[in-house]
Amino acid sequence: MADPKNITTLKIGLAGFGNVGAGVYKNLLKNKDLLSERIGRELVIHRIVVRNPDKPRDVDLPADIVSTNLDDLIEDDEIDIVVELIGGTDQAFDLVKSALESGKTVVTGNKALLAEHGKELFAIADREKTPIYFEAAVAGGIPIIKTVQESLVGNSIESMAGIINGTSNYILGRMSDAGLDYQEALNEAQQLGYAEADPALDVNGWDAAHKAIILASLSYGSWMRSEDIYVEGIEKISLPDIQVARDLGYVIKLLAIIRLDSESGNIEVRVQPSLIPKSHILASVNGVFNAIFVRGDIVGETLFYGSGAGQDPTSSSVISDLADAAAHLNGAAASRTGFVPHGLYGQPLPVDVSISEYYLRLGVDDQPGVVAKIAGILGEHQIGISSMIQPEEHSEGTASIFLMLYLAPFGTMKKAVAEIAKLDCIQDEPVLMRVESL
Repeated sequence: MADPKNITTLKIGLAGFGNVGAGVYKNLLKNKDLLSERIGRELVIHRIVVRNPDKPRDVDLPADIVSTNLDDLIEDDEIDIVVELIGGTDQAFDLVKSALESGKTVVTGNKALLAEHGKELFAIADREKTPIYFEAAVAGGIPIIKTVQESLVGNSIESMAGIINGTSNYILGRMSDAGLDYQEALNEAQQLGYAEADPALDVNGWDAAHKAIILASLSYGSWMRSEDIYVEGIEKISLPDIQVARDLGYVIKLLAIIRLDSESGNIEVRVQPSLIPKSHILASVNGVFNAIFVRGDIVGETLFYGSGAGQDPTSSSVISDLADAAAHLNGAAASRTGFVPHGLYGQPLPVDVSISEYYLRLGVDDQPGVVAKIAGILGEHQIGISSMIQPEEHSEGTASIFLMLYLAPFGTMKKAVAEIAKLDCIQDEPVLMRVESL
C-alpha cells in the first residue's frame, strides 16, 4: 500500500463530458482512495472541456474547472494527461496531435480517430516519446488491447473472430428471439438507448470495422487502411433469413474476421453478417454484449467476453489506461507509444480470394425452369449447391429460394450472384452471406 504522505497528484484534462466522460469523472471520485493506494498517485480531473456548459447533467461539475476551449488543455502546463472523449476525427485529431507534441500523455476511446489517423498519430507519439493509451476504443470494458499487447506478446496471432458491435448484435438477437423484423428491432434498440438516432455506423458495419482495423494493426504490426478491408452491414437481413438459418442449425451474427493467411502471409480483415453454427461459443453471445475469439500459435484458443459499450464498462477501460499512464509517468513502466510495428507479415489479403461456404436468398418468379437457370450459372462458376429450401408458403406468382453453397472464393461467388441477379426471373436483390466454420 502506498504511503499517503508520498502520494502526489496527477492532473488530468478531460475533453468531452458525454456518457463516457461523465462515467470517468464519477468513477474516479468513487474509487479515489483505492486508485491512490494501487498506483501511488492521486488522479485528479483538473479541467473539463464541454461544448455546452449549461446543458443539464446527472453529474454536478465544479464551475471553476469547466471550459469550452480545447486549447486550454494544451496550454495548461499543470495538466499531465489529456483524455480525449469528444468523438469524431477532425477536432479529435488536432487535439491529440497537439497534446503529444506538447509532451502530454494521451488517453482516447476514439476508434474512428485511430482507424483513420492512427498511423500518423503513433508516428508522432514515437517521435515525441509520449504514449497513447486506447483500451476503451475497442469492445468497451473488455481488456482486449492490453491482452494483445501484453498477455499474448509471445504469440503469433493466427486469427480473431469478434462480435464487436453491441447494437447490431442486439438487433439480430431480437429478430431471432422475438420474431421482430429489422426495422422493429432497430426502433426498439433506439428506444432503449442501444442505438443512436442515426444508427448508420452501427448497422452498416463501420463501427465494427474501425475496431477491426485497430486489432489487426496491433496483431500484425502494420497499420491497416480502411480501404483495404471489406465491410458489409446488417441492413439487408430479413426475418426469413433468421428463421431459415435457425432451421439449418445456424445463427446470424455481424462478425469481424481478422486472420493470417498461412500460405501467403497476408492479412485478411473483413466485417460481414455471417452464419455461424449454433454450437459455437460466439453463437450464445446475446444482447449488447461483445466477444472476441482469439487463436494464438502458443496459447491456442481464448475467448474474451463482456459489455462492449456503456458508461461504466467503457469508463473502466479509460481509468485502466490512466493507471498505466500514471505508472509510466512514475517511471515504473517502460515507455511505449501504444503501437509497435513489426514487419513480419505481408499485405492485406484481397477479399475476393478469401474462401468460405455461403448462404444465398433469392426472390424469384414462381414458374418452371427457374432453379435450373440459377443452378446453371452456379455450375459455370464451379460452385456447388449443398442444399436448397423453397418454402411452400409464398405470394401468388413469387417464391423465395434459400441456397447453401459449397466452398468458393468470394470474388467468384460475387460474379455468379451478379449474373443471377440479371435473370428476368429474379424479382429482388439477392442476399448473400458467408457461412463461417471458425
